[in-house]
Amino acid sequence: METTHRVYAGDARSMTALDDSSVALVVTSPPYPMIEMWDDVFRDLSPAVARALDGGDGDAAFEAMHAVLDDVWAEVERVLEPGGVACVNVGDATRTLEDSFRVYRNHARVGDAFEALGLTPLPEVLWRKPTNSAAKFMGSGTLPPNAYATLEHEHILVFRNGDEPRSFEPGAKRRYGAAYFWEERNEWFSDTWEITGERQTLGDDGARERSAAYPFEIPYRLVNMYSVYGDTVLDPFAGTGTTSLAAMTAARDSVGYELDADLIAAFDERTDALPEAAESVLDERLAAHRAFLDERDAEPEYEAEHYDFGVVTGRTTEIQFYDVAEVEGADGGYVVEHERR
Repeated sequence: METTHRVYAGDARSMTALDDSSVALVVTSPPYPMIEMWDDVFRDLSPAVARALDGGDGDAAFEAMHAVLDDVWAEVERVLEPGGVACVNVGDATRTLEDSFRVYRNHARVGDAFEALGLTPLPEVLWRKPTNSAAKFMGSGTLPPNAYATLEHEHILVFRNGDEPRSFEPGAKRRYGAAYFWEERNEWFSDTWEITGERQTLGDDGARERSAAYPFEIPYRLVNMYSVYGDTVLDPFAGTGTTSLAAMTAARDSVGYELDADLIAAFDERTDALPEAAESVLDERLAAHRAFLDERDAEPEYEAEHYDFGVVTGRTTEIQFYDVAEVEGADGGYVVEHERR
């Protein structure tokens, strides 16, 4: 199997390289409005943001920043095929402006924007980011009533483009081959995930910190949950390319847009480690499945057609995994050769 991947240096508010209805899945994490590390990015994109921040008007700054994102979401709706899914990882923000502290509910504002474009909201996931901090509060500490809960979660919002899910021909091999294990379904489709950044050993630490990249496990799960072999996955805020790496590992095509050329260069470096890292991901999934079978009371009723283990449901008998055999640069992007595991 061969997949293709490209990251464009450009503004996702105008994704001219993409045709209408040309991608099946969007997985992204945008700059979060009202998080100070992103102020300069929004200032450069909108004079209204600069005026609001300089004037200490938090409400106006919040809305002006989201107006920038709204233009990207409109492009997402254009390029996403009917029934295709968009997954947006976004966190809320807490901030003090003009001596007034409050929370800015980014997840709610993004949800409103997608619904206004006609996308259908689906159940979302709360991503909890466990910390070792003993300080689980902000504000006045142990004195009531002016302490505030610490935000230790982000939202993974999920939307479908239109009212109806995608349809496939009966027995579609690219769909059945892309099945996930029964126990993976139970974990992945829980509405709360606890994921840390262990897999961020892939790539350049400095660039990743500037991009605030989410852990590899998040886009990897979402790509497997909401796409099939042959699909194209889009990330309009590509950063250091974590979504593209997840798509490569899962044997899907990918496209990304990124304004910062330095982050694109960091993605180029990350592809060097991909074959070994992708092999490790599949090793862990297969080992976890075998361990699940060993610990399970009942013997599985079905056998996987391509592997020497059982599976719990008949719909997973055709499951097929692919290793990353080689990554080659091609026409400003990459071609990845995959081999059957």
